[in-house]
Amino acid sequence: MRYYSTGGKAPLTGLREAVVRGLAEDRGLYMPERIPRLPDAFFETIGTLSFPDIACRVADAFFAEDIPAGDLHGIVRETLSFDCPLREVEPGIFALELFHGPTLAFKDVGARFMARMLRHFTRGTGDIRVLVATSGDTGSAVANGFLGVEGIRVFVLYPKGKVSPIQESQFTTLGQNITALEIDGCFDDCQALVKAAFADAELRAAQRLTSANSINVARFLPQAFYYFHAYAQLQRKGLADKVVCCVPSGNFGNLCAALFGKRMGLPIHRFIAANNANRVFYDFLQDGEYRPRASVQTLANAMDVGDPSNFARIWDLYGHDLRALRADVSGATYTDGQIAETIRDCYARTGYVLDPHGACGYRALKEGLRPGETGFFCETAHPAKFKDSVERILGAPVAVPERLAAFMQGTRRAVPLGKDYESFRQYLLSV
Repeated sequence: MRYYSTGGKAPLTGLREAVVRGLAEDRGLYMPERIPRLPDAFFETIGTLSFPDIACRVADAFFAEDIPAGDLHGIVRETLSFDCPLREVEPGIFALELFHGPTLAFKDVGARFMARMLRHFTRGTGDIRVLVATSGDTGSAVANGFLGVEGIRVFVLYPKGKVSPIQESQFTTLGQNITALEIDGCFDDCQALVKAAFADAELRAAQRLTSANSINVARFLPQAFYYFHAYAQLQRKGLADKVVCCVPSGNFGNLCAALFGKRMGLPIHRFIAANNANRVFYDFLQDGEYRPRASVQTLANAMDVGDPSNFARIWDLYGHDLRALRADVSGATYTDGQIAETIRDCYARTGYVLDPHGACGYRALKEGLRPGETGFFCETAHPAKFKDSVERILGAPVAVPERLAAFMQGTRRAVPLGKDYESFRQYLLSV
């Protein structure tokens, strides 16, 4: 499989280079040259397959030409050491719980898969440095996915004061090959620093760099696995007709992976992109004008993105055709007040505790579901990761899972840096 850049000015490349480079040399995002369609027979019997078996079939479609089947299936099965169950919240509405991995967030799937794929491609070739910007859960998932991986050093850039204490503890207490960089700015500043580093030819000549954000094909593509798994679970329940999927969206890698699944034949009827107050994509769907802007801080901090990177992939996927995009995807946007109201209302009526991101997805699905449709939304993180906010909203305690509490006991260490590129660059060259 060859990969091209959404920027249109970089040469075609193979999977190994796309994964190791992260970002194309023209600063575009890598896209597979083709999206293989899986046979109808696969979907007719998908409900009989296990999650890892489903994921191996999906992974084969993209990666089997470049990685031996035994190695690829080993990567998949090692990644999916946990389930992503579908839980009914109320009739016709299900939560796809993506928080059963090591860091209790959906990004565990993509981060663990990428760590293992990068290890496969770089073993014995010298050290490589992974740069990752985070608005919350990406940093913890990537840090824990790469922890202790020989020959790989990870630098997590996060905005000072803009991630929850529990999220921060998950990547600042690890040590070993993980370094946390506390940036005096917002998430978009962190993401801009990472992109600038990849565009710096002199820096890249001195150091082997890659990214573990969803700009990396090995991060975002595996996220398609759990949409196939969700459909299989609905099929087992006899509810696989007119399925609607709602994805809380920040940098849009998760929704992009879901849309790739649809192109592969996954019979999901339509999608809803749920935004918080950072509504760039929602506004684009309304008037066709893409207007990136500074992000604003919200309760759903992992979605605080004002210029989502994966918009370029989605726009490319639909051939820059707004009508075609609107046919598959609608949008919704919610304020902090509406998020809090949704968490309270859902808990009072159903007993289900939403996290702030899942609350956006649940509300958008509930408001957008039509007669005869069955819907699921992504519950992207355990509510305990936002313990203070959720407890304040509910007026009730939120239990903290044991493995999450363990992170809070560690000593936090972070390197403070400004948001200017030169300071960041000099730091990387000095360590």
